Amino acid sequence: MKKPMMAQVSEYTSLAFLLPASTFVGYAIGYLLDKAFGTHFLYLIFLLLGIASGFVELIRRLLRDTKQDGS
Repeated sequence: MKKPMMAQVSEYTSLAFLLPASTFVGYAIGYLLDKAFGTHFLYLIFLLLGIASGFVELIRRLLRDTKQDGS
């Protein structure tokens, strides 16, 4: 069953915010942990984890959408 046009537009618009949001959340968590523990490297680790999680979710959504369209 085909989704309405506005539903498709909203889903693909949310993809534009997915990667920057997950990157920012990862950085923020690492920054706060660095402040809490007095370290200077956790922000980088969590930044990379945020970027990776953003790409994983982006790929999942795209694969889900292409699977539904191809059926």
